[in-house]
Amino acid sequence: MGFTALFLHSMRKFFSQFKFFGMVLGFLSIIIIYLIYTALQPKERLPVYNPAMVNPELVDSTLLDVKKYHTIADFTLINQNGETISQKDYKGKIYVADFFFTTCPTICPIMTKNMALVQEQILDDEEVLLLSHSVTPQIDSVAQLKKYALEKGVNDHKWNLVTGDKKQIYELARKSYLAVKTDGDGGPFDMIHTENFILVDKEKRIRGFYDGTQKEEMDKLLNDIKILKASYSE
Repeated sequence: MGFTALFLHSMRKFFSQFKFFGMVLGFLSIIIIYLIYTALQPKERLPVYNPAMVNPELVDSTLLDVKKYHTIADFTLINQNGETISQKDYKGKIYVADFFFTTCPTICPIMTKNMALVQEQILDDEEVLLLSHSVTPQIDSVAQLKKYALEKGVNDHKWNLVTGDKKQIYELARKSYLAVKTDGDGGPFDMIHTENFILVDKEKRIRGFYDGTQKEEMDKLLNDIKILKASYSE
């Protein structure tokens, strides 16, 4: 092989090796840039709702100026199986709460259907539960709730339908979940009717409100549950 041919062969070999090195370097650069970009991107966060942040129509007058530390009050109610349900059953859990009654002919069937869609998506998720409060506890006995639960496909391990003391349930709706636009005392003539679903985190704080009659709102709710779950794994 002559000098020129040898030189050209050496140069081709050199550039071939350089090309490989350049490809590796370029690939590593792309990975580094992606990691830096990802690290600099702000993480999606859900707000922590306190009474002062919420529509005043939904907030009891005694809570209008509360700007932090608002949490869901402790409760003791009875579910569709006659079991006592309290905050202990939801300790360390994310959950979705709403208010309904089994004889409601208007928005409640739609809400229950949409809650069932949520149930289907979180069925195998041990971090997430559902909680539906009857606003006509004098009518919605344990037997009535059980009948309704069987008709609507309620999974007892994921979803509690609860009845109990009316004043306690109504105070929860108004002063804890900030779910109701009407005032009242929980008396015989007081009636709550709200389409709100409320997302609650593991610290008993409100993280979102959703229209339970709108299927597209369930998509938002499910996405927000993912965001909230991710915040606990960081």
